[in-house]
Amino acid sequence: MLPEEIKQTYIIAIIVMMLFVGFIIFVVLLYNRKQLLYLREKQLREAEYQNKLLQKELEKQKSIEQERERISHDMHDDLGAGISALKLQAEFLKQKAEDGDLKNDIDELLKTSEEMNVSMREMLWNLNSGNDTVGNFVSYSKIYAENFLKKASVKLSIRDQDVISHTPVSAELRRNMFLCLKESLNNTYKHSQANLIEISFLQNNGEFTMEISDNGIGISKEMPEGNGLRNMRRRMKELNGEFQIISLEKGTLLVFKVWI
Repeated sequence: MLPEEIKQTYIIAIIVMMLFVGFIIFVVLLYNRKQLLYLREKQLREAEYQNKLLQKELEKQKSIEQERERISHDMHDDLGAGISALKLQAEFLKQKAEDGDLKNDIDELLKTSEEMNVSMREMLWNLNSGNDTVGNFVSYSKIYAENFLKKASVKLSIRDQDVISHTPVSAELRRNMFLCLKESLNNTYKHSQANLIEISFLQNNGEFTMEISDNGIGISKEMPEGNGLRNMRRRMKELNGEFQIISLEKGTLLVFKVWI
């Protein structure tokens, strides 16, 4: 048996140790709590900073859209009116002209003014932020293709599959994809000797594909790529998309794929 004084000493020592351990635990818990509060405050500050950046970006995008709208309206009001007046003057002069060469020159002027009018409409479509959807891109592309080939002896077939019209896209994507469509139709019409062109628009989750095929003579692998094909490759690279040229049994298939 231990003496009573030693027992008391042990008990006091144990109590002191327990108090010390309790104090250490308290200090650790208090430190962890402060660290947690600090981390939460830091996350809150970072979230506020990110919100401010997002707000600035939204304001910047809104400003850009407003500027696009302003330019679009100015072009429509000023350039559109100017081109229309030019066409009217040319048609008036043609009615008065008697010389055949002069009439031919006026016809060229009318043709040029119509081409300018078409180009202006394309620019207005590109500038209008209300057209930044898959549905608007597909609709405008259909109209363009039909107008482009309406006087040619080429049958046109257009289809769309699982296209979600309201899916938003950037103006850059719309513009580059449309220019690829224009270049494809122009090359096919000039060089393929085809009498059938098929255009397909397909959407699968975040993937949007435009396919343009023809039943022409195809593209020779021995011939170097022209500026048109190089431009299409460059445009798709800028969009981080894919561009493929596939030789068919008869004709060629061009595939343009982007992620939206």
